[in-house]
Order: sequence, then structure tokens, then C-alpha cells
Amino acid sequence: MYLPVFLGQSVTDNLPNWYTKPARPTAITRQGPDGREVRISVIVPCRNEGRNIRPVLEWAAPHADELLVVDGHSSDDSRAIAAELDATVLLDNGKGKGDALRVGIAHASGDILVFIDADGSHDPRDIPALVQPIIAGNADHVSGSRMLGGSDELHATINQFVRLFGSQVITLSINYTQGVRLTDSQNGFRAIRAEVARSLALKSEIPTIEQEMVIKTVRSGYRICEVATHEYVRSNGESNFRVLDVWFQFVKSWLYYLFIWRPPKRTAGSVNAESPEQSGNTAEETKSPGSHKLSGPGERIPKANSR
Repeated sequence: MYLPVFLGQSVTDNLPNWYTKPARPTAITRQGPDGREVRISVIVPCRNEGRNIRPVLEWAAPHADELLVVDGHSSDDSRAIAAELDATVLLDNGKGKGDALRVGIAHASGDILVFIDADGSHDPRDIPALVQPIIAGNADHVSGSRMLGGSDELHATINQFVRLFGSQVITLSINYTQGVRLTDSQNGFRAIRAEVARSLALKSEIPTIEQEMVIKTVRSGYRICEVATHEYVRSNGESNFRVLDVWFQFVKSWLYYLFIWRPPKRTAGSVNAESPEQSGNTAEETKSPGSHKLSGPGERIPKANSR
């Protein structure tokens, strides 16, 4: 059984809430219908999650051919921990979660991209369930559903109630107008074919990127499905996300992409993707991981030489 190592901590310090839950099956069938081995890139947007990110990366690593941490200019040791665990560390442009995901999409090398939060609210052991429908050729985009798997974060406070209510209104409107049957359009835990993600030409710079990704997937004619995943309460610290501060952007994005935006025409079997230069998500090499001297957004921090 794979067990993570938490350096400098007791075995009970800062563990995510899913850590004591029964382990899921971890085997992933990597061979697609065409017989080709599929590569998986796990993208972790992060900002000041040094107290939470270690177990997320430790448990995601066995399922990843490439582990990308896109850091939002953290002031804690998030980047150092990620580099220590041999993740590739990129800097976003300092504009928000959507910006971080777009940087990750632009620079990932895998055939399938998995997005998972750094705060421990998602269980990395669910990654096989997310990617398997894509590997089997049955879906282009798989969303983890908190409505099917449950959530510990959508019940108590007014902020959480607004999140739940708004998520359900948006999801029901997508179902009604597009003829699909989704239960959760806002969860950050999802997997998507890399070429499909790039063809969507995502624009959001804040957490509205999840609903943009779902709506564009459906309206572009790609196949989307859901699997049950549970959302846990973060183990340490507080979220930077306040839905009451950004509700207008969510409503604006929802109305625009659902009723005004039109997908570009594409021929059968073709996917037109933006290059990193076109999307503005370029990366540059920086100096040693120990110094973390940053000269601008979009930089790449090399992996640590030792763990």
C-alpha cells in the first residue's frame, strides 16, 4: 500500500479529512481503444496552501505521468513543498484560479488533464474514476459531482448556501437548454481530454472557469459525464473564495456562455487548439528552486534535485 511521507510532521498533523477513509481501487487502465498508452497530467492550482498541499501531491502522484502545480504567487512554502515532491511548478499571472488553470492547460503534456484543488477538499484516490471514462473512449470531459458523492462544505453558512443554490440554478439551466442531465456544474475536481480543453479557448480568470468549461463542452458537442466524488472541509486555513464577492461575475459568465457565445465550427474528428502564445499563458525558465527569485508571471520553477 502506498503511504505518503509528511516530513517534519507527526502522522496526525495537517492530514486531509479523506486520509482515514477506505482506499479506493487505484489501478488505471492506461491503454485506450486505439491501443495507445494514455498519459495523465494532474494540474493543481495553489495559493498559500503550504499546510494542505503535501498529502494532495503525495496521493495524486501515483496516478500522474506529470504533476503540475500552478502557484498564485504564494507567500508561504507552497512552491518549496511542490518542488521537493518533484512536481513541475509554474507561476500564474496573479489573476485568479481560472488564470492558473489556463496556464496549466497551456503547458501540460498529457493526453488527459485532471484538475484538483490544493486544499485537501478533493480525494486524489478518485482520480482513476475520473479518467477511466475518457480512457475507455466514452467521454471527453468527466466532472466530479458533489450532488452524487456528497459535500461537507455546502450547508452551514450563508456563503455556502449561496454556492449551493447558485450551482443548482446554473446546472438546471444547462440541463434544460442543452438537453443534458448533469447534477454539478461548478466542482473544481474534473478530467478532460487535453485537446478538447485547448479547443475550448477558455477565458475566465476566476473560479467561473468551471462553468465556462462545462457549458462550452456541452455546446461544442463534446461528450460529458459525471462520477460521484465527495467534497471535504479543508483541514487547515480558510478559503480565499467568497461567492458573495463574485456572484455578479458568475451570473454574467453563465448568461454569456449559455445564451450568447457560439462555438466555432469544427470538422468531424478535428480539434482546433490555442497555442500558449495565443492564450497569453506563456512560461519562462527561472533560477534554482531554493531561491524562488521571481521576475514575472508565468515562470517555471525547476524540480528539486533531491527530496
